[in-house]
This record gives sequence, C-alpha cells and structure tokens, in this order.
Amino acid sequence: MEGYVLHTYGKEDYLRHAVASVRTLRRYDRVRPVALYATDEQISLLKRTGLDSMFAVLEVLPEQHCSIVGFKHHLDSFKPFKRSLFVDCDIVWCRDPDPLWKSLSTYSFTATGLQKADFWFGGPKGLGIFVDRILDRRRKTMKQFGLTYLPRIQAGMIYASDDKVTSEVTSAARDFLSKRADTHFRSRLDEGRSEESCEWSLAMGMSYLDLPVFNWFQGQNSPQIDFVEGFVEHDESFSSVRCKYYLDTLLHDMRGIPNFKLRKFLVDAFSLLPGRGDFMWVTPFALHFGWMHYKQPFYDLADRIWDELIQAVGSSGDGERAEVVVEIATD
Repeated sequence: MEGYVLHTYGKEDYLRHAVASVRTLRRYDRVRPVALYATDEQISLLKRTGLDSMFAVLEVLPEQHCSIVGFKHHLDSFKPFKRSLFVDCDIVWCRDPDPLWKSLSTYSFTATGLQKADFWFGGPKGLGIFVDRILDRRRKTMKQFGLTYLPRIQAGMIYASDDKVTSEVTSAARDFLSKRADTHFRSRLDEGRSEESCEWSLAMGMSYLDLPVFNWFQGQNSPQIDFVEGFVEHDESFSSVRCKYYLDTLLHDMRGIPNFKLRKFLVDAFSLLPGRGDFMWVTPFALHFGWMHYKQPFYDLADRIWDELIQAVGSSGDGERAEVVVEIATD
C-alpha cells in the first residue's frame, strides 16, 4: 500500500499546517491514505473538531521523537505503509502526484536532493565557510569515514519501501550524528536554533550505503520547489501555481538571496550573459515553504483552510461531521 506520512508537535499552528497540507493534497489524490503522528494534545484537538477523519492513521508521537532528528532518524518506527512518502507539513500540493509515485517506486529508500553537496551544506553560515573551503574540510570528513561522495539531502520529502534498508540508513544517520565532532559539520544548536539538523547525517548514511538521491530539480517533473517571493506565481488558494525555473544552476541558486532588490539585480544582470537567462515555467508536484522569511503566505493559507473546515464541521450535525470533512477535503 502507498501512503503519506506526516508528523507534528508543538503549538497548535503546526497542526493547522498539517491539516492544510492534506487539504491541498486531496485536491489531486483522493485515494492514498495519510498517516499523522502528533502529540496527545493535538490528537485530542483533531477529535474534538471532527478533523481526525482526515487521517487513516492517527497515532501519538512519543516525546523522545518530538524533534527533527527524533523523527527523521527513526523513520523505521513510523512507517505504517509498505511504500511510505514522508513529507513535511509546510508543503502545498500543486498537481496529481501519480507520476511522482511511479518514479519513486523503483527505489528502496531515497530522499530529494542533489548528488553533490557544496560547502554550505551543514557548514558554517558566515565567513567560516571560506576557511572550510581553503582547508578542504569536506574532503577530510569523507576520507575519515570512507566515503567517496557526499550528496545534498533535502529531507522535506523522503520515500521508503524496504523496511530493512530504512532501518539501516536511519541507524547509520544516528551513528554519524553522534560523531559530529569528527566531521566538518556544524551543530545548528550552536547557531541559536532550537533543533539539530537531520540532513547532513542522513546524507552521510545514504552515501555510506550507496543509496541514490532523488534529484530535487527535474524541470517540469520536479518533486518539490521552494517557495521564493518573485519566483512563484499563484492564486490565493494556491490552486494554480507555476514557478520560474532557471536552467542555469548559478541563476537558480540565486533564489536563496534573501534581499529581494539585490537578488533581482543579480538575476537580471547575469541573465544578460549569453545562454544564462533561459528559464521555464513549471508546476512542481509540491511547493515547499522551507525558507523562514517566505513562510507567511503558507501561514495565511493554513489559517484560512482551518477556519473553513471548522466552520463547515461546526455547522453540521454530529452524525454528519466525518462526511463533511471528507467532502471538503476532496473538493
């Protein structure tokens, strides 16, 4: 069986995000079940509002797993479907995912990303990046652990079909994370963040087991693309989405520059160079709101969807609540 797996913990807003993501998914996929692992409080809220019927599997996420690495380094413990697609809750689905499932079906385990990680991946975010490059610390890490390559993992979308392989890669990721001091990777806790990253350790685990990465950028068939203001055209409900996709890697990477005016200036300038400005308009399978400074449109959408569902369920009789939720979720 194929199915989607989401997890959430913390404040109510994060539960709203999960509900909103499933709501957009049901615009295109009304068949595959969705599992949600959440806290006791969040599950109780879903049941009180009648929104629990949106999920085929609804289970408590143990406290020790209420973190990024706590969940994603233990995916083998939260795999209710034979072929599970683990997705973040800050994702809006933009088109029918059937072709995506067909592409993923050939893998035992994979995650979206790139075959080669740069120095920014898991490294320092300031001037320290230049020291890492000069000293070639990335290569030293690979040599230390017997790796011949280091991929770039974007863990917002992870696919797992083989239970044994899933267990092996998550176990390897936990082991690599415990040895962070022997690598060039930086702890995100030292940067003032509240949670540790799971991505570089998963990347090392996948390299160690020689597991292929599912290319993050595939033009018209891209599994997910980050929402970046100025690079995405959409309506209010995100029912119609198209992203500006530059074919030149350097130009496409400029989407990460947070200052809009600087980004636009550099993109416009480099686009004037011969062959650099080619781009296409694409609709990815999913739009990921991973950048903190671009999350507000998703927050607004999640609040609207939550209010819409609560109002619809509240206006119906108790015996009709589940039917109303299902009807709205698949309209």
